[in-house]
Parts: sequence; structure tokens; C-alpha cells
Amino acid sequence: MMEAIAPRGPDGSGMVIHGSTALSHRRLSIIDLSQKARQPMVDGELGLTIAFNGCIYNYPELRAELEGRGYRFFSHGDTEVILKAWHAWGTACVERFHGMFAFVIHERDTDRVVMARDRFGIKPLYLARTAGALRFASTLPALVKGGDIDTSIDRDALHHYMSFHAVVPPPRTILNGVKKLPPATLRVIEADGRETDRLYWNPPHQRDATLADLSREEWRDRVLDALRIAVRRRMVADVPVGVLLSGGVDSSIITGLLAEEGQKDLMTFSVGFEEANGEKGDEFVYSDLIAQRFGTDHHKIFVPSSQLMEALPGVIGAMSEPMVSYDNVGFYLLAKEVSKHIRVVQSGQGADEVFAGYHWYPPLQNTNDVVGDYAKVFFDRSHEVLKTQLNPDWMADSDVSRALVAAHLTKAGADTPVDAALRLDSQVMLVDDPVKRVDNMTMAWGLEARVPFLDHELVELAAKIPPEFKLNEGGKGVLKDVARLVVPHEVIDRKKGYFPVPQLKYVDGPYLDMVRDALTSQAARERGIFRDDYLQRLFADPTGHITPLQGSELWQVGLLELWLQAQGV
Repeated sequence: MMEAIAPRGPDGSGMVIHGSTALSHRRLSIIDLSQKARQPMVDGELGLTIAFNGCIYNYPELRAELEGRGYRFFSHGDTEVILKAWHAWGTACVERFHGMFAFVIHERDTDRVVMARDRFGIKPLYLARTAGALRFASTLPALVKGGDIDTSIDRDALHHYMSFHAVVPPPRTILNGVKKLPPATLRVIEADGRETDRLYWNPPHQRDATLADLSREEWRDRVLDALRIAVRRRMVADVPVGVLLSGGVDSSIITGLLAEEGQKDLMTFSVGFEEANGEKGDEFVYSDLIAQRFGTDHHKIFVPSSQLMEALPGVIGAMSEPMVSYDNVGFYLLAKEVSKHIRVVQSGQGADEVFAGYHWYPPLQNTNDVVGDYAKVFFDRSHEVLKTQLNPDWMADSDVSRALVAAHLTKAGADTPVDAALRLDSQVMLVDDPVKRVDNMTMAWGLEARVPFLDHELVELAAKIPPEFKLNEGGKGVLKDVARLVVPHEVIDRKKGYFPVPQLKYVDGPYLDMVRDALTSQAARERGIFRDDYLQRLFADPTGHITPLQGSELWQVGLLELWLQAQGV
């Protein structure tokens, strides 16, 4: 299992076994590069052992507070701060952490095990129950490598994958034998096996009466202040911090704020691809503009089609779960290049889900059917259509994806349909699509990505902003207002972009051959997930089957089979 996660931690490894509990760790050295901070970390005085992935940005302040309470420290990093914080504050410690984290602590004297995950699930934590044991890891493939796992496919998860745009919410994964700890959750496992879960963060998406009179400009200024703090927090490191600069509003603001903070010789990185079907494959014109404005040490990575094809097996192998977004290959190849220069980057994920940047939010302002209108835009296909594509043995018993989304959109705590959709996207979709993608693809190269737009205090503030301020200017209005104080207007007043990878949207040539070979292989035929008549329609006309979110249906079904084969499932 340690070998399987070795790319995530190229700087060291360790293992500690106490009785029936074993913790192991692969280290990526970012804070306190000395051996004193190695993991698993054992605090003999307190009787605690920890394995931890992530970063606690406010660890210096917490350390000072804990020292004031009489705690003595033997290292200089954030890992030991978690141990002392658990001892001092118990289950409430996680509420004090600003950061991204997944950790497991073993208590020597009680034999209890504690595991926790950050508020947005930025850091992953997968779990598998085998005969008489509970295993955990940062990646699903590590658990599969450990053996004795039920690798049969979860039909409800398959329904989510095919309907909810490949988003499979916790605790499920595509495999029946592997689960994941939900975000913002702390689990205590007693020595006798009893488990207690505590959801420690769930901000209301409602108006605050004390802020009712704030103007558009006042909201802008509050967001800018909170974003400055978020970016500053994520500069904490004993190595340089760079930026993944797409040239969009989000990463451009981060670059501008880092420059404003006086970050010297700031490294920025952009990636672009060959065009296909007349669709452009890069946004270098905008990233160049930002790099010149702020005088960054800018690196442009252009990926020819041949290199894209070569990279795909590595991309699929790096996925903890099958993910259909074309962005995966962009982040993977970008991270490969960036990791040659630097160990930590800031990235713009989360801004669209927090500040309403997607095209499906404006129509929800006046909806009478938030579930139907959301599903119409976001879902890749309906339950009825899915019945014509999956073989009957693989169909879920009911429309589980729509039911899951409906339960989330209609529960209390959101003032408007737009608020409800933002809550769903920021607490569910974001976790198991953009955030997971960035973690998997950057950590495949031992690169740590930090996401300031998911600073929980910034998100709590954003949840209070009236939707009309977010929906101005076609979406992300309040963030665009902030951007006008930081970056050139050309970057703001432009069509929204993504990592464009046209070759994977219009699956043809060698990509079509690769996908067809996977879906017609003996392994795929024995699995029998997809109806043959559906596959034949896709093979005959790949570009004729594009989902509402502009994804290729053929790439979606092909990727699932390629991923299952990569895992040896």
C-alpha cells in the first residue's frame, strides 16, 4: 500500500505498529524539512501517533497558543501541532484548523483511533473493511493493492457516474469494497469497534440580517479582504510557492494578490493543447498578459497531440476514482512540468462553485422546480435514457442520482434555489470532481496544490452574499468586482474558459481506437456493463453524442473501462 502512494510522498517513508494498529506514511517535505517532522509522528509523552496528509496554515498561531497552555514541542511543523491540539481540545480541534487535511491518530492508552477530513475534502481518505480489519489510505488504488477488497461495482455509484457527471458522493466509490470518509467529518473508533461521526462544519446559505444593508461595493471590499487573507495563509511553507495560471479570472486574482504580498520571483505555469475541429486548445494570450503585468517567472507548456496520447495511461493510473473531465490530463501534464521547478502551488479551484460562475445558476433565480431545472443542465442523461445504455443487471433499482440531488436541494438552510444549488455544488460536486482532480493529478508528481477560494472563512462570507450580487455580469459578479481592483480588464471581460483539450471531446483517430479497443476487450465483454447497441452508436458517431455539459459520452464510458482495467479490477 505504501508503494502505491509513493509518488504522493517522494521525500521519505515510515511505519509504526502498536499492537493491532499500524500507521504508515510517505512524506512530501514542505514545512519543517528536518527529520524531527518525519511521519508517522510519535509523541511518547502524550501517547499519540499520527499519519497526516495536508497542511494546517495557521499552525504557528495554534502552536503559540498551545505553548501558552504548557505544551512542549520537539519539531517545528504542523504535524505535531495537530497532535497537541487533539490532546488539548479533543474533537473540537478540527474547528480551529485553517487548512486541508486528512489524518489518523492512534491513542496508546485507550487504543482509540481518530480520523478526520477537512471541510471540503481537499485531502482524500479512503477506507476498506476486510475480515476483521479496517484499512485506510490517501488513494483508492492503494487499498486495492493491499488485496482482500470487494472490487465488484456499486450499481448506485455507477448510476451517479453516468448521471451526475461522474460525481460519486461519499461514502460510496465505484467499488463496493471501498468507501470514503465524508468531508468535514471527524470519526472516533473506540477500542471495541464502536464508531461515532461528527459533522463539524455546515455553513448556512442564508442572509445575515446584520449585513442586509451592505452595498455591492461593500460586499466587494469584504470579499477582497477575505481573499487577501486566504492567499496570505497559503504562502506558509519552507519552500517557494507558485501559481497554476490558466489566464482566467480566478488564477489571475491569486497571482495579483501574491505579487501584492511581495512574493519575489513568483513562478507561474500555463498549459495548452493542439486545436481540433476548429476548437482552440490554449489560452496563452491571457496568461501571458497576467505574467507580464506582474512580472512573474512564467512557464508555458504546450502539449502536442502525440504527447497527450502518451500521457493518458499515467493520467488514468493517477485517478483514485474514474473522472471524466478533460482537465485531468491538463493538470497531470502541468503538474509534471511544475514539479521540476517547485513543490507548492496555489490554484483557482472553487471560485465557480462558491461565487456562482457556472451557466446553470442564473436560470435558477426564477425556477419553480429547482431539482428538475438543475438536473436538466447538469445531469449527463436521465434515468430513462440510462436504461437504454446499461445492461439491466447494472441498472440501479431507482433513480438514485436524482433522489440524492433532490434531498440536498430541498433541505433547510438555503434561502433561495440559487443558494441551494451553490450549497450542493460546493459541498458535494466540488469535492468529487474539481478538488479530487487537482489533488490526484498534482500529487501524482509530488506537487502540493493549495486552493485559497476554499478558505472556509471566505466561503462562509460568500454564503451570506445575496445571489444577485454573485449573478451580476453573467456570474461571479462580486468576484469580478474584486478582480477590477487587481487585474487587467481584458482577463475579466471575456468568455469563460476551461482547460480546453479538444482531442478528448471529439474522440477520433488513435483516441477512438484506444477507447474502442478497451470497450470491446474480453474484460469489458465479460463485465457487460454497457449495451452493445449503445456502444455501436457511439463508435459510429462519437461527435454526435455530447452531454449537456459538453462532454463526450464515448469518452465517459471508455474512461470507466480503461480505469477498471488500470486497477486490475
